[in-house]
Amino acid sequence: MTYHEVPESAYAALMAVLGPEGLSREEDARLAYGHDETEDLSYPPAVVARPLTTAQVAETVRICARHALPVTPIGGRTGLSGGALSVHGGVGLAVDRMNAIESIDERNLQVVVQPGVITQVLQDAVAAAGLYYPPDPSSRGSCTIGGNIAENAGGPRAVKYGVTRDFVLNLEVVLPGGEVIWTGANTLKNATGYDLTRLVVGSEGTLGIITKAVLKLVPLPKETRLMLVPFASAERACEAVSATFRAGVTPSAMEFMERDAIAWTLRYTEGLPAQVTADPGAYLLIEVDGDHADAVMRDCETVLGVMEGHGAGEVLFAETSAEKDALWRMRRSVPVSVKAHSVYKEEDTVVPRFALPRLLAGVKEIGRRHGFTSVCYGHAGDGNLHVNIIKGDLPDAFWEQELPKAIREIFELTVSLGGTLSGEHGIGLVQRPYMDIAFSDVQIALMRGIKAAFDPQGIMNPGKVLP
Repeated sequence: MTYHEVPESAYAALMAVLGPEGLSREEDARLAYGHDETEDLSYPPAVVARPLTTAQVAETVRICARHALPVTPIGGRTGLSGGALSVHGGVGLAVDRMNAIESIDERNLQVVVQPGVITQVLQDAVAAAGLYYPPDPSSRGSCTIGGNIAENAGGPRAVKYGVTRDFVLNLEVVLPGGEVIWTGANTLKNATGYDLTRLVVGSEGTLGIITKAVLKLVPLPKETRLMLVPFASAERACEAVSATFRAGVTPSAMEFMERDAIAWTLRYTEGLPAQVTADPGAYLLIEVDGDHADAVMRDCETVLGVMEGHGAGEVLFAETSAEKDALWRMRRSVPVSVKAHSVYKEEDTVVPRFALPRLLAGVKEIGRRHGFTSVCYGHAGDGNLHVNIIKGDLPDAFWEQELPKAIREIFELTVSLGGTLSGEHGIGLVQRPYMDIAFSDVQIALMRGIKAAFDPQGIMNPGKVLP
């Protein structure tokens, strides 16, 4: 793996564009922008560029293209697949200073944002206007819109409202040669040519750098009910998921947490209702929303009937906003709690929701056979199971040499059940070796051709996605 330093001539040219506030090669800055939330990996760029405008991004990329320097787009550094790691050095291009919400169009239900806007900041801003931006990853308090688009992030509300790509209408993108384009139109329908917008969404910064986004909004739901449902076994909880949809209800969120996930989270989360314990085998956290209280309550009654039919224990209804916030804080704290416990690998598997019990059982069987422990949770309504493999006391040699074989088995099981490698975290650096499980040689060759058409020099986020 070649590490690219930035020559003095290129550094001087970048300094002329960005100034000392926007460019650094100090070790502290390089280390800070050289990691995300993927395991304990660290790949500092040779220099950190922090532009303020699209014009500065474009000129920065042109300089890098002239010097054949790798460019790694960097958002909120909350990723779990290593997508923002500068594995080949060069320029780490962070968009955190490009953090303006440019306009909220209440008539057309649209918002124009720069890529460094924090997801929760956007949600709060549009909520003040009675509007709703549903995609909400667990890291919504620190992840950015640009990174969400690059990874096609999801979150709990994807089960009803869709993932990030379902809310992206148009993108301003700086291409690897420094050209600036818009990918589509600010319209709800567009059948004009190839869909470049959807091609860029989820491309993980390998095709260009997003500098502006036009996003769709929906009216803010007026009524929300939240319930925490305990089950004696994780498999029974998973079986209740698809049954809920077959009963005619689409919850706005349906989250799964197994016993260990709850036990670890209880150590780090305060203010939870006393009824929340680590005794059950698993919990489902279910939210139902809508504009009419009667309709929402009817859906809740249907959900309760399904849960009882699958052996659920006593259901906890969140009666107040504080209780709702506490239960959501618990769910969003699960990844942080797992990481506080141990170094871990998180595999972002996804299957059709009816196959979720078989996936969970298979993951546990693979763990028993290979000798590792996993903690599982995720967006059950989407069939999206986060498999956290705990390092604990496992030897480094096993972690580095034997565990990849077990992970390959997990992905082979996932694909055999009609699923795929990642539901929302992306492929990035760490899942690249497994792409052959999900795609044929022909499919990967097509992807390589797309990459080459956008980026003939191969400078844009090299070492990611494609094996």
